[in-house]
Amino acid sequence: MIFANSVYLYLLLLLIPLIGWYIWKMRKNHASIQFSSSQAFDAPGTATLKVYLRHLPFALRTLAIACLIIVLARPQSTDSWQSSTTEGIDIMLAMDISASMLTEDLKPNRLEAAKNVAASFINGRPNDNIGLVIFAGESFTQCPLTIDHAILLNLFNDINRGMINMLTDGTAIGLGVANAVSRIKDSQAKSKVIILLTDGSNNRGEIAPVTAAEIAKTFGIRIYTVGVGKKGEAPYPFPTANGVVYRNVPVDIDENTLQQIAITTGGQYFRATDNTSLREIYAEIDRMEKTKINMQEYSKKQEEYKYVALVVFGLLLLEMLLRYTLFRKIP
Repeated sequence: MIFANSVYLYLLLLLIPLIGWYIWKMRKNHASIQFSSSQAFDAPGTATLKVYLRHLPFALRTLAIACLIIVLARPQSTDSWQSSTTEGIDIMLAMDISASMLTEDLKPNRLEAAKNVAASFINGRPNDNIGLVIFAGESFTQCPLTIDHAILLNLFNDINRGMINMLTDGTAIGLGVANAVSRIKDSQAKSKVIILLTDGSNNRGEIAPVTAAEIAKTFGIRIYTVGVGKKGEAPYPFPTANGVVYRNVPVDIDENTLQQIAITTGGQYFRATDNTSLREIYAEIDRMEKTKINMQEYSKKQEEYKYVALVVFGLLLLEMLLRYTLFRKIP
């Protein structure tokens, strides 16, 4: 048994002066009559049960006050363990945020569509440690592996095109994969997964994508690759002095490399040509990546003050009943 507001228990000390006041009052209120001779009262009398119980109302009220203080302290029970089976793995998301991710064949554009679908995926995996790596011409970790998905989603929402120096634009797929591998390789999870999302081909960085995949394989990391963009051409917004002008640009996804990354690590390659297919891809990955984990944890804290409150009510009711019936005082 623990107390959520244990500081209130110090109020129990107030019962000491309360009891002292009652004892002083009872001694002061004793009546006395003077007689010339007390011989008639020398014979011992028989005290009734009422005499012995005359302090019971005060005792009941004092006990009720003590219980009320315990109610304020909010007693809680946490002494039970529960075993459960849940599903959880470690996942690193590696997301391309290069300039081409602003292409609007997915709505509102590839980057925002990828963020929205990935956020739904994160919300559907409450038992997983999930982290986030972003890359363009360079790569850095937006969020390490964490079970605190609220923080992860906040950092996810902050992703924008300008987070990586515009002068180093490009698509460093190898760096993105290598960065994700470095963040997940020391995980103790039975299943370690990287979800790589890009809309281009590797044209920056010192690490080749296939080399990064080989490194991932040595650590038992599986990589699912997702190529984003419709086939052919797609509208891209170009800012001009007269506003934004849309022009169709060719979609250049190195599917062969993405397929090789997936095959090397035992993963799978997907192609997302619209918002619906992107959602279906994440749903498919969600179905494939399920691992049973036996967990033993404390059950949720149970509030116990309700039972003590009932005791308070019962004590006060009994005290009032005795005070105004059996121990009723006539003025």
